[in-house]
Amino acid sequence: QVQLAESGGGLVQAGGSLRLSCAASGRTFVNFAWFRQAPGKEREFVAAISLKDSTKDYADSGKGRFTISRDNAKNTVFLQMNSLKPEDTAVYYCATKYGSNSLAHNDYPYWGQGTQVTVSS
Repeated sequence: QVQLAESGGGLVQAGGSLRLSCAASGRTFVNFAWFRQAPGKEREFVAAISLKDSTKDYADSGKGRFTISRDNAKNTVFLQMNSLKPEDTAVYYCATKYGSNSLAHNDYPYWGQGTQVTVSS
């Protein structure tokens, strides 16, 4: 059993910053990722990290603006988002899986409830 809880979303102006948190409880796995989904759009990959070796991957949309990190002692993954744009508006989800990291949302069996990020122009 795995439970993920996202937090840190909110309303910010364009150019602002947010830090999202994903706290894992119960049985957890090594690989974590952030995805996002805007209304009427498909869920898309944002960033991924391995808790074992800290290998990271980023979608082009967030490169240079987003940073994924982790606190292994607290079993928590973070997503620091800077220079936010209106097109970043979406529900952001944390997900986890066993094995290697993946950019495909279908590869992740465990998900949090999501946290809303809204960027105003």
